Amino acid sequence: TECTYVDWARRFLAHLAAEQQAPSPRVDGEAVRNYLTHLAVHRRVSASTHNQALSALLFLCRDVLGLNPEGLADAPRAKRGDRLPVVLSIPETTALLSAMRGTPRIMARLIYGGGLRVLECCELRVKDIDFDQGLVFVRSGKGDKDRSTLLPEAGREELRQQLRAAETLHRADRAAGLAGVWMPDALERKYPNANRQFGWFWLFPSSTLSTDPRAGVVRRHHLHVSVLQKAVKAAANEARIHKPVSVHTLRHCFATHLLLNGVDIRQIQ
Repeated sequence: TECTYVDWARRFLAHLAAEQQAPSPRVDGEAVRNYLTHLAVHRRVSASTHNQALSALLFLCRDVLGLNPEGLADAPRAKRGDRLPVVLSIPETTALLSAMRGTPRIMARLIYGGGLRVLECCELRVKDIDFDQGLVFVRSGKGDKDRSTLLPEAGREELRQQLRAAETLHRADRAAGLAGVWMPDALERKYPNANRQFGWFWLFPSSTLSTDPRAGVVRRHHLHVSVLQKAVKAAANEARIHKPVSVHTLRHCFATHLLLNGVDIRQIQ
């Protein structure tokens, strides 16, 4: 979100500088409204992009520049038309998962079996998997909500092997004296040793180390979402699936296949 808002601020100020022919353009409500009109009429951006730009510029004006452009907060949001999600048939889903290998395959099966979002899967910690109850716990999901979902029966042995591999990496990191994993909110201050405990370690850790851009320390982060996204695209090509398949398609498949198998729609919801 931060990167997106900064990008919109850059675009907006560059547009204003060119329009006003001034290195330090004047920002006010009219300038913002004109830019949003420019995006809609000349750039023909989608409704979601237009709404994103409006949110970013509202933040720029109110929280960064200390302005309160009249009427801008009440500006109508662009409405998206209804779109049907892409859903694979059960044979297509089987073919897609069969074409995947290694850690991305484990992740994709977990997403399909539990209806996870891609980032929710990447951010899973060891403690979030409960084999005994057959549950996956999602922490601070969309809307900052916690929830539990199904741990699929298929692939549990592969998941246990993944846990053992993660434990090996965790021991190596502790032996090397690396900083503990990143902790959300203020938990690192509240529980200063928790980030070094295996329970808080990533279920799908990255194979390489990286520098935390905020703390400035070298630590191990979770696998990047792009690794899974590229693996799903490659598997869809290998399985000769000609629908526009993404990782999120597996979440739609989870809900649709449950519905087709007679699960109550309210329970799925």
